[in-house]
Amino acid sequence: MPRKHRVIAGMSAACGLLLAASGVARAEVEPGGWSSESPGFKVQERGCGEVDNLTFELTCSTASGDQRAERRYDTYTGGTHQFEGYFRVTSMGGTRISLKQTFNDTEGDAGPYFMLAVERGGRLYAVHGGDTLSNAGTVGATVRVNTVHQVGKEHRTYINGSLKHTVDSPGGSFYDKFGAYRTSSGNGPATVVWSNVKFWRK
Repeated sequence: MPRKHRVIAGMSAACGLLLAASGVARAEVEPGGWSSESPGFKVQERGCGEVDNLTFELTCSTASGDQRAERRYDTYTGGTHQFEGYFRVTSMGGTRISLKQTFNDTEGDAGPYFMLAVERGGRLYAVHGGDTLSNAGTVGATVRVNTVHQVGKEHRTYINGSLKHTVDSPGGSFYDKFGAYRTSSGNGPATVVWSNVKFWRK
């Protein structure tokens, strides 16, 4: 390798080590000041829900009861938190399946706070309020979801890098969930594959 190339390669490696040592993490949306984190999670399988690593499946068409296949991540309190993940609906015999939730875990006020769901045909919408966020959720398409949650201020949802939904946030404790979950007006069957899931905070 010519000396010039060796010097450039050495500088690149050194820069990489400095970035790693500083703890700086590059988030895909709203960059600046983030630190990566790795919260723990529990797998939730209820009713006809089945989880195989990052494949989440509802195997029945039951339109009642608790039908879910999810990962439930650790609770956080305060600060600003960013979630990123890519999902691909590989089959959708049903409709109105929740994909990503920010769940309020505050004592006395616990319950779903934000839910992103998909209808047969690909419409992505906010379950609370019914706002359409995108029509990108068609079978076979890969979609990137980012949520940025400023606890006590605001929750923002991005689809493929574009801001699509904003809602005020109370204070308290929350956690992230994703997978495939029958909404109160939905039913399976459905299969959703998630990938490249990341978390940051600041």
